[in-house]
Amino acid sequence: MFALLPLIMRGRTKLRQDEALVEYIPKSMTEPLNLGEIFPGSAPIEIDLGCGDGAFLTAMARGNPEHNFLGIERLLGRVSKVCRKVVRENLKNTRVLRIEVAYAVSNLLPADSITAFHLLFPDPWPKRRHHRRRAFTTEFLSCIHRALIGGGLFHVATDHADYFHQIERVIAATDTFVVPAEQHDFPLTTFEQKLLVRGLSIQRLLLRKASPVK
Repeated sequence: MFALLPLIMRGRTKLRQDEALVEYIPKSMTEPLNLGEIFPGSAPIEIDLGCGDGAFLTAMARGNPEHNFLGIERLLGRVSKVCRKVVRENLKNTRVLRIEVAYAVSNLLPADSITAFHLLFPDPWPKRRHHRRRAFTTEFLSCIHRALIGGGLFHVATDHADYFHQIERVIAATDTFVVPAEQHDFPLTTFEQKLLVRGLSIQRLLLRKASPVK
């Protein structure tokens, strides 16, 4: 766990004061986040895991002003871009946290606190020797389950067939999520738009938290 800290703490975004206020910098990188400090009030919180350029994050925030949205992103340049976009669009319900997604999910999110997670087009690490670097594992799914409120949603999408099969196997090995009956019309990520232009297929799962992890 602690080996990641030098990486996640290195460098700071160079932003105007109003843009810098969008980025949330925790007082501790080893204690659970104080979500009430990030988002005062009791509105539901959704998290975009690896929010990239913020296209999906900001579209969700615009379309769902009654919810709060936290984007988690490791790369400095992307965080800067998202912060500027949030200020430009005057989105008061959106914050960004710069940190590794897997670390945040495993260590920083309080139990039963998040209404929905979105994991969209995570790095598939296509070479077999790199598969162990993939974010979606049994442990990762367990941490997602722990952080979700009862009935919370986990939205996953990928364009990589082998990775999708791995995701399906991990989910099938548990009884903690079910596929909800209702359908959701989600906005597109920038990457997803490019895939559709090229005629490539996208695999998607929408899961609802069921029983507690045994």
